[in-house]
Amino acid sequence: MNTAALTSGRARRAPKRNEDRVILHFDYDCFYASVFENLNPSLKGLPLGVKQKSILATCNYAARARGVKKLMLVSEAQRTCPDLVLVCGEDLTPFRDASKTLWSVLRAHSWSGRVERLGLDEVFLDVTDVVVYNQELLNRNALRDSFFQLSVLDPEKGFSFDATRFCGCVYPPAYLEHDLLTLLDNPLCVRLMLASHLAGYLRHKLEELDYTSSGGISTNKVLAKLVGSVNKPRNQTTLLGLQDDDVQGFVDAHKLRQIPGIGSRTAQLVQDYVLSTSTAASATIADDDLVGQAHSTTDLTVHQVRQHPSLSAELLSRIFDHASLERGSGDKVWDLLHGIDPSAVKAASGIPAQISVEDTYMARPLNTPTEIVRELRALATSLVRRMHADLVVADSREEVDLAPPAAGESSLETRRRRWTAHPKTLRLSTRVRPPKLSGPPTAAESFARSSRSQPLPTFVLNLRDVVESVGERLAADALLPLFRRLHPERRGGWNLALINVCVTNMVVVAGGIEESGSRRTGAGEGAGGQDIARMFRTQEDKLREWTVYDTAPLSDDPTHDTTGAAKPTEVRCEEEVEGRGCGDLMEGPTTAASSPEPDACPYADVWEDEGASQRCRLCGHAIPVFAIPAHERFHAIGD
Repeated sequence: MNTAALTSGRARRAPKRNEDRVILHFDYDCFYASVFENLNPSLKGLPLGVKQKSILATCNYAARARGVKKLMLVSEAQRTCPDLVLVCGEDLTPFRDASKTLWSVLRAHSWSGRVERLGLDEVFLDVTDVVVYNQELLNRNALRDSFFQLSVLDPEKGFSFDATRFCGCVYPPAYLEHDLLTLLDNPLCVRLMLASHLAGYLRHKLEELDYTSSGGISTNKVLAKLVGSVNKPRNQTTLLGLQDDDVQGFVDAHKLRQIPGIGSRTAQLVQDYVLSTSTAASATIADDDLVGQAHSTTDLTVHQVRQHPSLSAELLSRIFDHASLERGSGDKVWDLLHGIDPSAVKAASGIPAQISVEDTYMARPLNTPTEIVRELRALATSLVRRMHADLVVADSREEVDLAPPAAGESSLETRRRRWTAHPKTLRLSTRVRPPKLSGPPTAAESFARSSRSQPLPTFVLNLRDVVESVGERLAADALLPLFRRLHPERRGGWNLALINVCVTNMVVVAGGIEESGSRRTGAGEGAGGQDIARMFRTQEDKLREWTVYDTAPLSDDPTHDTTGAAKPTEVRCEEEVEGRGCGDLMEGPTTAASSPEPDACPYADVWEDEGASQRCRLCGHAIPVFAIPAHERFHAIGD
């Protein structure tokens, strides 16, 4: 065998599967519809649809039994089911509240704290520790009267179960024909059996809140999510992969696009390669079925893709590198094709990774500046309101202020509040619908977005201002300039189909940021902690000996004052640097050479030049050029 063949054989070899973990996946059944049914019990049993604009976001199983499907046009759904009950689901607040409640129930039963939300209606749990603990406690002489212990400290906290059977369904079903007692000699089988009973117990806890769910039990996230869909709704399935063929056969039966972690573009690149090479070299492919099936469909299964003779992790990496995808995507997709997912369940946190709001305008795209400003204001106000709901809490360390409330202020508003975390980055994303498009948008046209980011303005964190006024200012001072950077003026309009506003890059605050009137302090102030304000006040004195002063002769340049120090200039957007508009936002002359590179640094727009030093507009202090990176880190840590 030559070296090339040996290398190819190693590259095509299936990667080794790690089966040390035990992962649960929960998917709430018809979640949006269930929220409305719980808010209004009279809706239960009726065909119910949740609409967002002209689209049916979801529907309950009574509606699905009558031919209604998710993402249908509302008009089409009403024709299919004339007595369909429609409710508006554009306000996501009740869904978020219900999702938090259910997530808290699951989180309360986690030992490791690894409880990860996927959207509003899916949750992953890594229960390896609690399962292994109960595996050691299992009494093989009394399996039918087993007890699952939910606490190390309280041995009476738990539930009874029958360890001679699995809870729910098992895949492959052939294992049900075996005597489970013979399978319990396999440690993996024991762990999965215990996990199935834990999943059943947790699903019952959710049902006590009137929410049903589907569950998946396996050794990694992708397999748990896939197997949980086998017996939906109101059921659960354990992937009992005691043999490699069990897992591979299960994954092979899925369409490539169904595999979590393989996006639409990635799947299309793989399919394009497989189909093109299968057609060109059909005579040399050993499996004729692959060629025939490749011609009959463009939605290949994992089995069809894996059968391609030249496919390997190395080849996938070359394909993805050529398409400028993320480095390492080839190895990741190759692993997923074999049912391998090493990604960890993220540790539970009450702090969201990001907060975003968006609206779509497919039926009537946005084209005029008036429409854009109106939508940006509405989205900005909704975003600020969500930030307060998700990140602001009443400060339990403080008593309610005894001073009477100011005019127009309720007693609740006098309570001191604090941020549990605050975002550092503001992002605006848009999607343009091509004007020539007449029918339904294609996948590529539907999901292509353009985005711009900048640091979140600090005034957004002022808890004493009215939400609506903060939202209007955020739209005017930040979102509108970002939009102009994304979309220069167009005579014929923008044909905008979507706007998304997002804050991300969360900074968890130890003890929170306290707000009282116009006073904002670090949580440690007055409690033995570091006084950030005092550090800023003394910073200039400490750096005075390192400050370089400009002694250059006076210039006729209007950006210089009588002291020879340069006046500050401000660059608001990329178009200003290139002279393409937004001139009404300019505060002083500037050139492309002296302007910061857009999006190069989160602090790029907060510095004012002062000769060899620069003044930070976040704190107002002059900083030597060499100290700017350290000062930026100081802001990031201090905030």
